Amino acid sequence: MAEQGRPSHVAVVGAGWAGWGAAKALCEAGVRVTLIDGMTDPTGRTPDRTASGKPFEPGTRGFWKDYPNINALTAELGLRDVFTPFTTSAFWSPDGLEATAPVFGNGPQLPSPLGQAFATVSNFKRLPLADRLSIARLLLAMLDLNRNPETFARYDGIDALTLFRQLKISERMIDEFLRPILLVGLFKPPEELSAAVTMELLYYYALAHQDSFDVRWIKARSIAEQLIAPLAERLIAQHQLTVLGGTVVTSLNLEETGRGIRSVTTRPQASGTTTELDGVDAVVLAVGARGMRGVMAQSPACAQAAPELAAAGELGAIDVVSVRLWLDRRVSVADPANVFSRFAALRESGATFFMLDQLQKSSELELWGGADPQGSVIASDFYNASAIATLSDGEIVAALMQDLLPRVVPAFRQARVVESEVRRYPGAVSLFSPGSFRQRPPLETSLDAVVCAGDWVRMGEREHGAKGLCQERAYVCGLEAANSLLRRGIVAGADGAHSGRHRVLPIRADEPQVLLGRALNKLVMDPLETMGINWPWLAR
Repeated sequence: MAEQGRPSHVAVVGAGWAGWGAAKALCEAGVRVTLIDGMTDPTGRTPDRTASGKPFEPGTRGFWKDYPNINALTAELGLRDVFTPFTTSAFWSPDGLEATAPVFGNGPQLPSPLGQAFATVSNFKRLPLADRLSIARLLLAMLDLNRNPETFARYDGIDALTLFRQLKISERMIDEFLRPILLVGLFKPPEELSAAVTMELLYYYALAHQDSFDVRWIKARSIAEQLIAPLAERLIAQHQLTVLGGTVVTSLNLEETGRGIRSVTTRPQASGTTTELDGVDAVVLAVGARGMRGVMAQSPACAQAAPELAAAGELGAIDVVSVRLWLDRRVSVADPANVFSRFAALRESGATFFMLDQLQKSSELELWGGADPQGSVIASDFYNASAIATLSDGEIVAALMQDLLPRVVPAFRQARVVESEVRRYPGAVSLFSPGSFRQRPPLETSLDAVVCAGDWVRMGEREHGAKGLCQERAYVCGLEAANSLLRRGIVAGADGAHSGRHRVLPIRADEPQVLLGRALNKLVMDPLETMGINWPWLAR
């Protein structure tokens, strides 16, 4: 089509970071893009509001130090002053304050993990030093993780709790630190998570560099309004982007040859009438397991031609509940970002709460929907929230105001809820269960014209350093999905060119001591493995 003077046409299914990354790279290469999502307005130009007009954003998400591609996007869009400074965060249990995570970049920069260890000597309030030191044994497994694909698969095949115990990490360290970290990082307890993915997450966020855990937040309004809306406006105004909001994709339809894409069937959520999006040359599936399952269930030919997509749709997903509270008085909390752990009221979920009036001081009027601010505004998110989701809205709000927040700061007992909003998101995030790696969707599928994008996608040779459930990794995977279609000549701009692939910035290189440790581990363990000798925690 491009050779006939028309650009290729790509349907991008899903308008998260992965979908927008793919749309950006394709549009800037001269390709026509239709972005499809169930949200009413995926462009971010229509802010999400409660019935009374107050802003709401599900899943408060941070921007970590090693987000080079998202940082580059904000610079490219000319966005300034959109993030808060890097902030501290606190971990709370029924016993009180357990630990505070400092801004690690503020201290003297030392080799990892020495820098983290020295920076947090006095930050753990209850966990004894011996328990903290027991996690050092995990460093050996991290050095061994990527020795070869077979070794990675073996780590992926066991759950994180089993690995922790085989490494003799103390039970107290597991229960009081690792478990709550994983419940808000990968959204499941360690017994339900792949040991391999768990180590990837811990390394990327906490151990790669001293300041890897440094995190900042959106300074005003929402991520959609601050970052996605200006990107959408540019792509719509300057390129060939069409956005279909409030629309679901029901099926992918193949050509008679069974290899290429003929059309995509869509259905507006407001009606039951389906529409054929014809002239589609390729598809980017930027969806999670739940979305993949729904599309493949109605696309039998596609599922047969690319069985890996149907298999990916069978993977598990995790429920999320998001809450926002507007209070009648201000309550001061030392750290704006906080994690709950081990409270009975959590019902086995992981939970966070953020003092938005402290994070977004300059936009307090907006937090109240233009009304006069009365008090604090709190965003709280529950992950692994199947049990929490069965409660009524009132019961969830009561759990926060009676059983959780007052245990952190007693002054919350005197506060009254002026307004609250509770929303449930079943199957909203990916579950990285033991043995799931091979079942996760690949970037390039058995169908040349279908690629996948998202933080759960296996990127193969295009693998980016960011791991886990990560905005940066999702965005980069979207860029790489688009680059794959361009690189392989599946799509092209109006001039027929397949060049113009989007630049992907690498994250910081691993530190020398890590590279040396991996090399020494490989040098010793590869010959031993041929003799049937392995690390004891990987013994068959």
